[in-house]
Amino acid sequence: MAVSPTNIREASRDTPGPSGWEDVIAPVRPFLQTVSEQLAAQADTFDPEVATFARYALDNRGKQLRPALVGLAGSSVGSLGDQHVNMAIIVEMIHLATLVHDDIMDEATIRRRRPTLAAQWGNEVAVLVGDCLFAHALGLATQFDSIEISQRIATAARKVCSGEILQTLRRQRWKVSRAEYLHVIELKTAELFALACEMGGRLAQGSPQEQEALAQHGRLLGIAYQIYDDCLDLFGTEGMAGKSLGTDLATGKLTLPLLIFLERATPAESAELTGWLERWDPARFSDVRARLEGCGALAGSIAVIQNCLAEGNAHLSSIPAGPSRDALIDLSAFLAQQTAALGG
Repeated sequence: MAVSPTNIREASRDTPGPSGWEDVIAPVRPFLQTVSEQLAAQADTFDPEVATFARYALDNRGKQLRPALVGLAGSSVGSLGDQHVNMAIIVEMIHLATLVHDDIMDEATIRRRRPTLAAQWGNEVAVLVGDCLFAHALGLATQFDSIEISQRIATAARKVCSGEILQTLRRQRWKVSRAEYLHVIELKTAELFALACEMGGRLAQGSPQEQEALAQHGRLLGIAYQIYDDCLDLFGTEGMAGKSLGTDLATGKLTLPLLIFLERATPAESAELTGWLERWDPARFSDVRARLEGCGALAGSIAVIQNCLAEGNAHLSSIPAGPSRDALIDLSAFLAQQTAALGG
């Protein structure tokens, strides 16, 4: 699905949200506990010397957002089973592998309030651990009865890596369109969200129409989430993010707030800011943030997030009403709440 600002529906600004993440995942809490236990156990399948590194990477999961999507999507159209647990483990492991590699490329030292694997053991070990996690996840994907499911997982993993490559190729390239930016994040982030929702529905025997609706909901949620993460790197705090801030600036990534600034700035303003980015000094972080806030880049980014969430929720109209569908909508509201807290 190609996404552009013109085809994203205006969001409702007055939808009440959940009081916290635990409220969102209430319908699948036992499922997520099982996923957590079995994911941790995967480290024991590695060579004993490698298991230490694998366990460190696998213990770095946060809210288990993607496994939650597998569970909520599945339970919204049917019943959850062992295959859903396996799918959630695969999706989370692919995600964790990308984080290991991201931290190497971004030279990040903190991830979820502890040293990154690269900071702890070096880049050479970290890149190989990430490779091991990818390979292990794709090995687990062969356990499904349907070759189509295994192929879908492999395709999603390829798209995620392709998105990361495209983003890397665009570093310090300031003349990137919104369509190009959205295409990259649709691959690198939203594809895994779409996979989680689509496969959750498929493994629960949801109809093809329900699977497609869930996939589109996940894709738009993933786009919104990545834009939020881009904003968090600029307008959040390390306490909120649980990781190093300013890594996108330091590595020359063109995120939506920067793109909005460049769309609105004069040539002189654009030249000044891109000059700072090309000769990056962390002491300039507050100056860049002030420039972006001054041109309304945060507000503009929040508007796109809200619109993505609204369109994603619209796809759920074909999903049977119930606690899990409500929880998917609450998840969008939770992300909207987190977004609203930026810049404070």
